[in-house]
Amino acid sequence: MTKIDATLTEALRGIVGPEAVRTGAPMSELTTFRIGGPAAVVVEPATADEAAQVLGACHAAGAEVRVLGLGSDLLVSDAGVDAVVVRLAQRFSGIKVQGTKLFVDAGASNEQVAQAALAAGLAGYEFASGIPGTIGGAAIMNAGAYGGEFRDVCCGLTCATPDGRIVEVTAWQACWGYRHSMMGDEGWTVLGAVLQLRPDSAALIRARMDDLAARRAEKQPLDMPSAGSTFKRPAGYFAGKLIQDAGLRGFRVGGAQVSQKHTGFVVNAGGATAAEVRELIAQVQQRVFENEGVRLDPEVRMWGFADRQ
Repeated sequence: MTKIDATLTEALRGIVGPEAVRTGAPMSELTTFRIGGPAAVVVEPATADEAAQVLGACHAAGAEVRVLGLGSDLLVSDAGVDAVVVRLAQRFSGIKVQGTKLFVDAGASNEQVAQAALAAGLAGYEFASGIPGTIGGAAIMNAGAYGGEFRDVCCGLTCATPDGRIVEVTAWQACWGYRHSMMGDEGWTVLGAVLQLRPDSAALIRARMDDLAARRAEKQPLDMPSAGSTFKRPAGYFAGKLIQDAGLRGFRVGGAQVSQKHTGFVVNAGGATAAEVRELIAQVQQRVFENEGVRLDPEVRMWGFADRQ
């Protein structure tokens, strides 16, 4: 059972500073879907040591913890989440370049990392330049796009266990697969990553990034709130095509809609609730299964729902 009392909240303020702890913060302001009720507590560490101390304090108090980056790939219930949300974002987003390696804090965005690599004349992270979210999320989910994956470039991680111990994780130990990692299985929090890139012409790196940005803008509903690609890719199929073939382009439940532009995305077309998004996802799953016999698994994580986490 979650135990978030004034004593724990004050302890968290003592670790990260009072300005970095909020109670009752609306998750609609912290997710790319722009949906979600309040979190009991949101705390924003600025260093790996602070993050580990926060996790340790919550573990000792028996409080439920959820780790958040920039809020992509996430649907939070309308009732919110009765937990301590540890947000690793702008306050914890340092990037250091040493030779051909980038040492990156978990809260740095994929776009920031790609731009830093470009400035250093280092290639290899262009594929992730348009992926919403942070390095921490990319490591947990083995983020990928346009033929590249996070595991292709990461040679090591710094993580924290649920009780707040800081541990080093090798690429081999991470056990990356499709939208999967050991850290996700074990509930470990990624605090930082080391990326091994390669020298290249800045002009060529920029050209590749510009090309990928143009392809995203052409095909994806970047002008509407969403959580990114909604479903995992089923083996042998493309989720978007299955949804399109089921006649669901533009299908709506309230303010939630299957994107007209890319049927693999569920978007907030205006005032959508989490319940509407969840119902839309369930109806898409049912229709696709009836039409093709294929079960779609959501890629979007769900917080605060009793039967679907």
